[in-house]
Amino acid sequence: MPLTWSNIEQHIRTCTQCPLTHTRNLPVMGRGSHEADIMLIAEAPGTQEDRQGIPFVGRSGEILNRLLCDCGLSREEIYITNILKCHPPGNRDPKEEEKEACFPYLKYETFLLKPKIIVCLGRVAAQRIISPDFKITRQHGTWTCRKDCALTATYHPSAILRDPSRYEEVKKDFLEIVKKRDLISHSLRYVN
Repeated sequence: MPLTWSNIEQHIRTCTQCPLTHTRNLPVMGRGSHEADIMLIAEAPGTQEDRQGIPFVGRSGEILNRLLCDCGLSREEIYITNILKCHPPGNRDPKEEEKEACFPYLKYETFLLKPKIIVCLGRVAAQRIISPDFKITRQHGTWTCRKDCALTATYHPSAILRDPSRYEEVKKDFLEIVKKRDLISHSLRYVN
């Protein structure tokens, strides 16, 4: 059977690979354009996401929407997902076995999307996707390339809730993401 978005969603909805399936309300599948050049990956759904089954709908989602708007982006042109598809109780960091259980779903999402840019939101996502020793305070906004995809990380929007002074720093990272997307798109048009 060919891999499709609806296959992945069905598997996530019925997944029982880790104990989070017993404490979650709703699993949270990624959302956005299936033709997006930019894929945002965070660590796990929060409380509001767990209630609604949609990524970034709480206060962090409001911050993300503002960042996107300030940088000329919208949710409709990007794809947003999490490493974990279920909310860890108490908003704790995901356990290693939970990340391992969910990681195949993220791989399938990435395979179908084929993004040109992956943006890790926060330390946990950056350490799982970019490098286990990634330091978000020192390395946010830096770039690496893997399999024809540019990877970077910035602070999770919840970090801005805790420290509003970080907003401009994260906005700068997002503006660079837009520049990188435009550069890649221009290069591809030039090659083709």
